[in-house]
Amino acid sequence: MSAATQERMPALYLSHGAPPLADDPVWPGELAAWSANLPRPTAILMISAHWEEAPLALGATEPVPLVYDFWGFPEHYYQVTYDAPGAPALAESVRKLLRAPGIPVQDIPDRGLDHGAYVPLVEMYPEADIPVLQVSMPTLDPVKLMDIGRRLAPLRDLGVLIVGSGFFTHNLAALRQGGIPAWSAEFDDWGRRALEAGDVDALLDFTRRAPAGQLAHPRTEHFAPLFVTMGAADETGELAAQQSVIDGFWGGLAKRSVQFG
Repeated sequence: MSAATQERMPALYLSHGAPPLADDPVWPGELAAWSANLPRPTAILMISAHWEEAPLALGATEPVPLVYDFWGFPEHYYQVTYDAPGAPALAESVRKLLRAPGIPVQDIPDRGLDHGAYVPLVEMYPEADIPVLQVSMPTLDPVKLMDIGRRLAPLRDLGVLIVGSGFFTHNLAALRQGGIPAWSAEFDDWGRRALEAGDVDALLDFTRRAPAGQLAHPRTEHFAPLFVTMGAADETGELAAQQSVIDGFWGGLAKRSVQFG
């Protein structure tokens, strides 16, 4: 096993899937191949669509049980564990970077990783031997989330992998059996082109400017982590250095996942 790196880490936005992702014949291998091609992180900072909390909160810095924030699945999905080390040193760095007058940061020490964090990590780093810290999204405002990402960007030079975990399209109520919905395919194509063009203004205004934007994301929490990732790349001048590492669809939803840097 290689030693952890302190070269600048890329910043990732990934579509995390539901717990049955583990049973997909393709997607787990795509995630594993992605992590195998990355420098080894010193720690991982996760921002998940499934934790909204204001003021911004830091999760557990010591191992605690996972948060099984889903219902109606077979029992074995509730038996999954991910016993990664806590990241108290990373938590202290995050506090220093984010705290400012009128901008508090709180601690919720018993809040474990939710499925937006641990489901992809199980596939990418199955040995669970890299410290992980999850922080909340205190807002869904894309501009404010980009600012948070900019503040967190210096962590990349310390070998920290910043991961925004969401889903490139996410409207479970509008899914139908079979096929890829037109709204999902149209939004995915628009998002790909906007990312490739570096059109930050369009992405920030995606609910109005993307085709089927409000249908692809009737509530925007699954697209929102992208803006934290973009902020971490913008601060280091790497927004143009992006690539879609994973694309395609899963259950009709676009699983596009992007690496900056």
